[in-house]
Amino acid sequence: MIKKIFSYPIQFVLFVLIQGLVLNNIQLGGTANPYVYILFILWLPIETNKALVMGIAFLLGLSIDVFTDTVGMHASASVFLAFVRPFVLRTLAPRDGYEVNIPPTASGLGWFWFLRYAAIGIFFHHFFLFFVEVFRFSEFFDTMGRILTSTAFSLVLIALAQIFNFNVEEKR
Repeated sequence: MIKKIFSYPIQFVLFVLIQGLVLNNIQLGGTANPYVYILFILWLPIETNKALVMGIAFLLGLSIDVFTDTVGMHASASVFLAFVRPFVLRTLAPRDGYEVNIPPTASGLGWFWFLRYAAIGIFFHHFFLFFVEVFRFSEFFDTMGRILTSTAFSLVLIALAQIFNFNVEEKR
């Protein structure tokens, strides 16, 4: 348990550095941006206090904003993701509810569950982020295209990250 608590700050820093130094420089077709840092929010334990998740999401998004010079856009989108996360978890909950201490990962709840959970979370984050960025509905269809392509691109990278995490968890 203590080992897990100390791993979260390390993961936080790694996600910020990978997003800020590597992934922010990648753009697929000029429209799709991968935002994998939100996986940190998605991976937080299900029973984590909602206010704590929102605080962590704010700090994570603010850290990304420092790299991208986006003045709070990632912070607000991350807090929005943290806000909708309990609703998504409740919607996707198994019939008997979640077992205590089961992580919201593919190894904990299965690939089908995780991919649905991640896709919904990524879509909500990207929807908020891109519409705050554009800040008008006159470009609705262009923005929706960016949201969908970025969601798909991010989901592929998050699935790859989950595969690597899955292999690490199996070896323990």
